[in-house]
Parts: sequence; structure tokens; C-alpha cells
Amino acid sequence: MQKLIITAAICGAEVTKAQNPNVPYTVEEIAREAESAYKAGASIIHLHVRRDDGTPTQDKNRFKECIDAIRKLCPDAIIQPSTGGAVGMTDMERLQSTEVEEAELGLKHPEMATLDCGSCNFGGDEVFINTDNTIMNFGKIMIERGVKPEIEVFDKGMIDIALRMHKKGYIQAPMHFDFVLGVQMSATARDLAFMVDSIPYGSTWTVAGIGRNQFPMAALAIVMGGHVRVGFEDNVFIDKGIPADSNGQLVEKVVRIAKELGREIATPAEAREILGLKPLK
Repeated sequence: MQKLIITAAICGAEVTKAQNPNVPYTVEEIAREAESAYKAGASIIHLHVRRDDGTPTQDKNRFKECIDAIRKLCPDAIIQPSTGGAVGMTDMERLQSTEVEEAELGLKHPEMATLDCGSCNFGGDEVFINTDNTIMNFGKIMIERGVKPEIEVFDKGMIDIALRMHKKGYIQAPMHFDFVLGVQMSATARDLAFMVDSIPYGSTWTVAGIGRNQFPMAALAIVMGGHVRVGFEDNVFIDKGIPADSNGQLVEKVVRIAKELGREIATPAEAREILGLKPLK
């Protein structure tokens, strides 16, 4: 079985300090939370960025500030910016996060970024729109920029869209999926097994369980041979009713579960090999 890749989704776009005062907004806070997760065992830092007041932004200059600050503390981490953006943003606004260069690592663009393969109901009147044309545009530009997509899927239908986009040449193999369960699709062992059985042989996958689903889904992924995403974006509690002190504390819990179940943790270099990324120079 492959070593376990842990992704830390350190802040998201919507979770707030009112929900947990340790949620990071500023560049310094984001770097602090990335470091806590990295030191605990996370190989991938999944990155949204905020203004200092907590407002989400896709501004490439803010991404550059945050990535530079993270890189000083997490020198070999895989930094995976989000292209989710906010409701109403254009494709190119959302894709600004893939424009950030890391010259000191020889990277003209990020190694990875997210690619959402369908629209999603987030509650109330909030709908996250990803049309076929948007997905094709994102896929084409990511290929041009050499960015490996993490294919974000919130239900089985989004896997089917991703496979269709692959056949059309907009997503390249081997594909890497992130199953986000507990939003539009429920988070049960049956659901996870169904999703895993629906992706092509040779693909890799991780699971992000939302809220109280975070650690049960993590445990299932560990024994099923998949990978795990945790972090404040998805869950702000270390246990029922107990706010987590940091993203690192959430990662530490996954590491403990993995060790109890006999699964070794991947280093960033090992994660790159598993995901088919180029090694750092």
C-alpha cells in the first residue's frame, strides 16, 4: 500500500474566526497554520487566501505573498492553490492563483491546483457554478501551464464529468481526485466505496469529510489505500464541541490513526512520486 499523503486545507474561503479564533486570515497567520500542518506530517498545503479582514480573494499578488511566506517555513511542501474563488468571479479571476511563479524552486506555475468538475449547492441560495465550458477552459489552461489538477468532486456525477473531460483531452491521466463528502453527497462507507470504484485504474484519490465526517472518512481512506484531507476549511473541531488549536493538531490526529492502522506517512518527496509530479530541483 502506498504511503499516506495528508493534505491540510488550512483556511478555506468561508470559515471564520467566529467559528474558531485560530482560523487564519493574514499572511502571517496563514504561514503559521501551514507550518503547523507541515511539521505534523502534511505534504500538501491546500491554499485559499484572505484579506486581513477575512474576505476571500483570488488576487494573484495576495497568493504570491502567502506562498512566499509559507515557502520560508515549509521549504519542500506541495502548495496547492484553490481555483474556487467566489460566486460571480470570472474564469480568469479564479485562475489567478495558477499564475504565481516560484523562481527559487524553478516553478513558473504551482505544481498543483484544484479543478472543480461540476456545480454544487452549498446551502440556501448559494450555488457554486462550474459549467462545462468553465471546466474545459480551466483544464486547457492548466495543461498549458503544467499544473496538475486535483479534481474536486462533490458527487458521483462530477466523476462522470471529469471522465468525459479526460476523453476530450482537457484532463490528463493519471488523474487525482478529491472526494468532498458531506456537502452535496452524504459521507458514509458505502458512498466512499462507490466513489472509489467509479474512478479509472491508476488514479489516486483523497477524501475530505466535512464537519463531524472528517475523521471517520480519514480512517476509511487510510485502510482503503487512499489519501486524506483535513483542516479548518472542512472542520474546526478536534473532537465534539472542542475547537482545534491549529491545523497541525488535526493533522496529528490523522497521523495517530494512521500509525495505529499500520500506514506510513508520505514525505513531500514521496507524495510527488505518488502523484506523478516532478521532483524539486
